[in-house]
Amino acid sequence: MQIELESLSREELTKLIADATKALKSVDTRRKAEAKLAAEKVAKEFGYSLDEILSAGGKTTKGAPKYANPADPTQTWTGRGRKPKWVVDALNAGKSVEDMEI
Repeated sequence: MQIELESLSREELTKLIADATKALKSVDTRRKAEAKLAAEKVAKEFGYSLDEILSAGGKTTKGAPKYANPADPTQTWTGRGRKPKWVVDALNAGKSVEDMEI
């Protein structure tokens, strides 16, 4: 498709840009839908849903707390990453990690 851009007026060029932008969004939406269907099909072949795959092992979720501060149960820790100060203090005081399990 060859368009002689030099022969178009400002209004025609503006309309062409708007139409092209709209068409590009439509193509992107359609391709994303096709990609999602393909990903769902592959996940299903492995016995999972796409949501299960996307939520597994991602760093987007904090995880469920496994430990709570006995002195302040609102302070929790998942058991991953750096130990909070209250965990270190409790361990130094002779408590075990099992003592703080929820």
